[in-house]
Amino acid sequence: MPLLEVQNITHRFGGLVALDKVGFLVAQGQIKSIIGPNGAGKTTLLNVISGLLPSGAGRITFKEKRINGLKPHQIARAGMSRTFQNPSLFLQMSVLENVMVGRHCRTRSGFSSCCLRLPGQIREEKRIREAAMEQIRYVGLEGLAEVEAGALGFGERRMVELARALATEPSLLLLDEPASGLNSRETEDLGEHIRRIAEKGITVLLVEHDMSLVMTVSDDILVLDNGARLAEGAPSVIQNNEEVIRVYLGSGFEHVASSRKP
Repeated sequence: MPLLEVQNITHRFGGLVALDKVGFLVAQGQIKSIIGPNGAGKTTLLNVISGLLPSGAGRITFKEKRINGLKPHQIARAGMSRTFQNPSLFLQMSVLENVMVGRHCRTRSGFSSCCLRLPGQIREEKRIREAAMEQIRYVGLEGLAEVEAGALGFGERRMVELARALATEPSLLLLDEPASGLNSRETEDLGEHIRRIAEKGITVLLVEHDMSLVMTVSDDILVLDNGARLAEGAPSVIQNNEEVIRVYLGSGFEHVASSRKP
């Protein structure tokens, strides 16, 4: 069974059809990318999958359970986490505090325990800090753990958001244009992080415009156009698909599949 199954998802903004009967599968351990022109419905699709938007028609199954209608925090608790096009951080909080927020869906202590500072809550907070620091080290920001997020560069903020998403212990990680605003070196580092995340057994669903990154890290690619599925397949198939080239990649697109992971 696939980890994620999307069947005939349709979503409208008023009279505009943003998603038109979109369906695809994501296998356990896969890095799957979604590409397409601006306005193709890529971010809308992630928002529907993660519960930020209602699904309308169709069905979404995650870990063999239907998640249509669940709240975002319920979907996160089930094992799905995501990042956003623009890093969504608490800028007055430290890097460590931001990442600790990601552990919220894994906490057990209730409101009373937190207010009274009961021993169980204190022990849990220590575990949360340790888990958050592990993810901060994983993305290479251990030296900035106590720095306010607002003082970080854009690329560093991206890494904090990634660490926070990983702190939820996801089975499926949704990445929405994580290379946006990054320079070429930062994008290469991001690609390495995505590979390492997959090697840890975390499945990745990636929305991205940087085709070098997409073709390098992806196992499979879904192409959307005007809210509908245009093509789907391995990077080598997609980059040679005449319709995809015409609609999105362009005739000057360089074939980079030879540089993708073994």
